[in-house]
Amino acid sequence: MPSLREEVRTLLHRHGLKADKRFGQNFLVEEAYLKRIVEAAQPFTGPVYEVGPGLGFLTRALAQAGARVTAIEKDLRLKPVLEETLAGLPVELRFQDALRFPWREVPEGSLLVANLPYNIATPLVTELLKTGRFAKLVFLVQKEVAERMVARPGTPAYGLLSLRVAHHAHGERLFDLPPGAFFPPPKVFSSLVRLTPTGQGDEPGLFQLIEAAFAHRRKTLKNALERAGYPREAVLRALKELGLPEEVRAEALDLAAFRALWETLHRSVEVENR
Repeated sequence: MPSLREEVRTLLHRHGLKADKRFGQNFLVEEAYLKRIVEAAQPFTGPVYEVGPGLGFLTRALAQAGARVTAIEKDLRLKPVLEETLAGLPVELRFQDALRFPWREVPEGSLLVANLPYNIATPLVTELLKTGRFAKLVFLVQKEVAERMVARPGTPAYGLLSLRVAHHAHGERLFDLPPGAFFPPPKVFSSLVRLTPTGQGDEPGLFQLIEAAFAHRRKTLKNALERAGYPREAVLRALKELGLPEEVRAEALDLAAFRALWETLHRSVEVENR
């Protein structure tokens, strides 16, 4: 029986295809890693959505393990390959842009399992978390992005994405994959991330504040917020009330501290406007 790597090469050659950088295509070609991804996603407690199925090998592994899969692929060139790879399996293929997919209409308790195209991973995961429709998200991303997702305060990787994940979910970086696990091999390591949402809804005002706080990482939190239009005196009063020094930077605050700052600022601005 041919290896997965050989099967990938054969399929691409037979269909006259090659990976397209525009779609961030790096096909996973190590059977052991496919198995570990499927295991990390089980049990399949709801319908599974996959973004960027590529040649369909993860899709096939998921379906064979009992998942009901909807695979969303933007690259129409892959249609005949996917139809061949997934013949006879309970998989629905949708050829469209995942960033325009109606995620807020998927069944509550859905799962995402995917080798995500690197160029859409951050905005897509952010949108899926905000929908509140997912019970679990298991996906491959660049190691650097995975580190940002689970980073703790005071570390170089900590930022807006870390706080977005912490707000909505319990995040885990499960294991890393070397470039050689993919074809063609990317220039970076990848990581498998599992996010288990906690049911916390979106708070746009809080994240407007957090985004402003990290917009100028080298500046103090006070100066960053002032540049974003927050009243200087209100910011100074809020920092003092929370026992934070005026020189504090955004990366020093955890989610609870940002929420307290947001609530304090909101009260302060309301008082000023009376």
